[in-house]
Amino acid sequence: MLRRREFLAGIGGTAAWTFRARAQQPTPKVIGYLSSRSSEADASTLSAFRRGLKDAGFTEGQNVFIEYRYGENDVARLPELAADLVNRRVAVIATVGGLAPAGAAKAASGTIPIVFEVGGDPVQAGLVASLNRPGGNATGVAMLFAELEPKRLALLRELLPRTMRFAAMINPNGAILASRVGELQAAAAAMGVRIDMLCAADSTEIDSAIAGLVPNGDAILVTADPLFADRSVQIVTLAARYGMPAMYFMREQAVVGGLMSYGPSYSDQVRQVGIYVGRILKGESPADLPVMQPTKFELVINRKTAKALGLEIPVVLRVFADLID
Repeated sequence: MLRRREFLAGIGGTAAWTFRARAQQPTPKVIGYLSSRSSEADASTLSAFRRGLKDAGFTEGQNVFIEYRYGENDVARLPELAADLVNRRVAVIATVGGLAPAGAAKAASGTIPIVFEVGGDPVQAGLVASLNRPGGNATGVAMLFAELEPKRLALLRELLPRTMRFAAMINPNGAILASRVGELQAAAAAMGVRIDMLCAADSTEIDSAIAGLVPNGDAILVTADPLFADRSVQIVTLAARYGMPAMYFMREQAVVGGLMSYGPSYSDQVRQVGIYVGRILKGESPADLPVMQPTKFELVINRKTAKALGLEIPVVLRVFADLID
């Protein structure tokens, strides 16, 4: 009988220990994920973000949950979506798709940590005090997309040395500043070529803008904007239909058939957003995490598209480019 009582007591002790251990396990924290894009177009971005989280030790559904909010390319919706995440008391807000979602999150809360991915200058936008010492509740990755526009124009010109007329597709509702337009115009003037601004604020305007350009333009520079990332397949398809050479800002756009792209690896930078979110969940402060900037930029040229357009890739570009089919 003694042995039986000891055995039952042991079982009871084990059960109590298991219950206490489970009770002591921390409740998974909730991340707010705010994107200016559509959920369909955001799939690869989200995959990169989750990889970063996993690298930092967090897996969705296990030790962290994510609340998703998508602006569907309507920046007017972002403040309400950001406010909803704040009301749900998420632990961190990750923003992707440019300055607009980052600004909306920053306006919604001055205390919840924010990790952003932006193409413009986060200091100029008022998101952080400085790149090295963000200071407040926000930090993240600045991709320098806008600063690279003159370089993209120069590379497109290198591929098309006899082309004298270019068009830059811009979103009038986007984050591209008047100074960037001025820089493009100055760069074009220095090359001795003409560049016109091609405005498109939605998918319908993208159709009409490219169709209207055909009789008057020779090549398109698609400027960095979340809308144009979201509508990559549409733009690539239209450029192919009209036989229009085009330069893009993301590798993914060349992969789906765009002629060429130049910029940092977008997936690598978004992965860094996930890593920063993980570090903050572990206790670090965004004020102490410097804003990351890319140090490596890649030129990607789609050989199949170049061949379809009847273009010969110059040796100087072939040496530095990642040539894909």
